[in-house]
Amino acid sequence: MMQLQELLFDLNKVLPILNHWLHLLSAVVWIGGLAFLVLAVTPGLQSSVPKEFIKPICDTFYKQYRKVVGVLLVVILFTGGINLHYVGELMQMQTGEGLSSNARYLTIFFIKLTLVLGILTLYLYTVVFRIDPTGDEDAEEKEAHTIEPIPFQKSGLVMGILIILCAATLKHLHL
Repeated sequence: MMQLQELLFDLNKVLPILNHWLHLLSAVVWIGGLAFLVLAVTPGLQSSVPKEFIKPICDTFYKQYRKVVGVLLVVILFTGGINLHYVGELMQMQTGEGLSSNARYLTIFFIKLTLVLGILTLYLYTVVFRIDPTGDEDAEEKEAHTIEPIPFQKSGLVMGILIILCAATLKHLHL
């Protein structure tokens, strides 16, 4: 019981735990939502509604998802920076050397950061350069909207899965 009280009241232990939890929760909601769109919503609509309704229905789902992702991105970037600080302190305590001395950790971290920037770019692209159908699209453009009604959704999911792989790798590189 005494150890539990010590853990709960020691801010140096509680804050990193809560920060990491918030970081992971945000990533799970973001990538999980994207996986739901790619693996359930789009295929379900493609098999159950007329082709001309797929894009408008997906847009409705994506409009709500986009709002959530905007907030999650801010949380992920902020908590990720704090996590990096705590990992650096932990490495310093364990090995006497900081993050700058761990080339493997930094390599995976920069791969993860590159993937995060890639998925962030795809998200911002769909927000900033959103192209609404005008009705003047040819058959090829309409077919493309039927296959992937939300641009780059599959690419974003693959990057998200790789980000999670990098995170798992990083977790075990500083133990």
